[in-house]
Amino acid sequence: MQFRRWVFNLLLICSLLSQFSEINAETTSGPAICSAEDRASLLSFKANILKDKTETLSSWTGRDCCNGGWEGVECNPSTGRVTVLQLQRPGQDNEAYMKGTLSPSLGNLRFLEVMVISGMKHITGPIPESFSNLAHLTQLALEDNSLGGNIPPGLGRLSLLQSLSLSGNHLKGQIPPTFGSFRNLVQINLARNFLSGPIPLSLKNLGNLQYLDLSYNLLSGGVPDFVGLLKNMTFIDLSNNHLTGELPISLFNLANLLDLSLSHNNLIGTIPDQIAALKSLTSLQLSGNKLKGHLPLSISRLQNLWYLNLSKNSLSDPLPVIPAKGIPSLLSIDLSYNNLSMVTVPDWIRSKQLKDVNLAGCKLKGNLPIFLRPESLNSIDLSDNFFVGSISNFFTNMSSLQKAKLSNNQLNFDLSQIKVPTGLSFIDLHANLLVGSLSAIINKGTSSFLEVLDVSNNLISGQIPELVEGLSLKVLNIASNKISGRIPASISKMIELERLDISRNHLSGTIPSSLGALLKLQWLDVSINALTGQIPNTLSHVAGLRHASFRANRLCGQIPQARPFNVFPPVAYAHNLCLCDKPLPPCKGKKQTKMGQ
Repeated sequence: MQFRRWVFNLLLICSLLSQFSEINAETTSGPAICSAEDRASLLSFKANILKDKTETLSSWTGRDCCNGGWEGVECNPSTGRVTVLQLQRPGQDNEAYMKGTLSPSLGNLRFLEVMVISGMKHITGPIPESFSNLAHLTQLALEDNSLGGNIPPGLGRLSLLQSLSLSGNHLKGQIPPTFGSFRNLVQINLARNFLSGPIPLSLKNLGNLQYLDLSYNLLSGGVPDFVGLLKNMTFIDLSNNHLTGELPISLFNLANLLDLSLSHNNLIGTIPDQIAALKSLTSLQLSGNKLKGHLPLSISRLQNLWYLNLSKNSLSDPLPVIPAKGIPSLLSIDLSYNNLSMVTVPDWIRSKQLKDVNLAGCKLKGNLPIFLRPESLNSIDLSDNFFVGSISNFFTNMSSLQKAKLSNNQLNFDLSQIKVPTGLSFIDLHANLLVGSLSAIINKGTSSFLEVLDVSNNLISGQIPELVEGLSLKVLNIASNKISGRIPASISKMIELERLDISRNHLSGTIPSSLGALLKLQWLDVSINALTGQIPNTLSHVAGLRHASFRANRLCGQIPQARPFNVFPPVAYAHNLCLCDKPLPPCKGKKQTKMGQ
């Protein structure tokens, strides 16, 4: 009997083992449930996020972080270990963000290969030292948050890292020399922080590096000579720092370089002839430095260059005579504000099929130039020169023009002569000798696309015309002219208006209450006119107003007692008849309030 029981038990055990094997086979053939250790690390991160306007973390429920619909989390299906954590602000939605700190527990995600937490705006605090333990990491992106403190030097231990972006934070201190250990790194972006000190010499070891962006920091010292040894480099942006010294000649060994930006530093010396060796270069930006000497003729051999910005330096005459086939791909040129005395626009610029021409402050004289390919022009800046005469034929055939700056010249014509292109969105004619009436350029004379119109500091007379529906103007500046009459109530039809400056004219009458309908208004200046009456209370509806000036008119009565009017500085209301109440002394009674109404 005992033998039979023993045999029965043995058969039962074998049967159970067989069933368990089948169940186990079914389980392993499906996706593995997520690791308890990884789930705990993710939930610790979630606990450190005090507010989640993206609503991403609301999906982090249940025990299975791999197959349970946890947004932004991916796992290895065979092991259940988290390999990807990707949390990005959706699109351009500025209302979507996370607020909190980065939990050090994320450093326990031992099999993580990709970590992207970007665009969250209000994630603060330091980058946890524990991130140095993520040995499998190939991509780390913590950009466009509010992270502070120093960059942990231990990140240099992440030997498999190929892409590192910490841009758009509040990081300070120096770039860790340990970053020279990133032998597999292809891309590094530390832009838009507060990093200081020199670019570390150890970065010369990054032989695979193709993309280097350290722009908008506080870096000092020179452009490192070793950069020329990084043969795979295609993109370098060191702009907006405090770099000094000359352009290293080794820089021009980078035959694969496509984009070079060293703008807004303190670089000195000249642009060397060797620049022609950058055979692949498409964009060159050296603006805002202290470069001197001549633009080398060798630049004409850059076959792929389409964007050239050398503005705000000390480059001097003569400009090279570029051959007809030189710089064949050029689309945009900016030589503004150097020590150039061009007198006339060079033929090689007038004859090219350019999109953007910027020659402000180049001591150009005579009549406005005639471009031989006007239909290609998208924007043009000829401001701060000595142009004279009319504008009547200048815009002819500029069918693609969107932006025109001709300010601070000596142009002398009646506004009725101007015929703006239909697609024009920006025109600046301030500080010339323009005459005539605004009615010639506003309403029928205005493109429906026009967003910025500046004709201030001229000799324009007449009245502000009645405004029509459909105007897209965001900025209207007619200050410092000889305009008289009243402010029309129809000004409320410019519902997109953000900035209105009608100061320093001869305007009279009251401020129309309809001005309060301009709800997008941020800047209002009606100073130095002859306006009477009160400041209308309807203006208190304009909640976004950041600047206003009613100075030097004949206004009287109570200032609207709502923000921001009662907190603007007193100078905004100075030199009127009898304005009162905050920020000025209190009103003395109804009698004074009624004066000037």
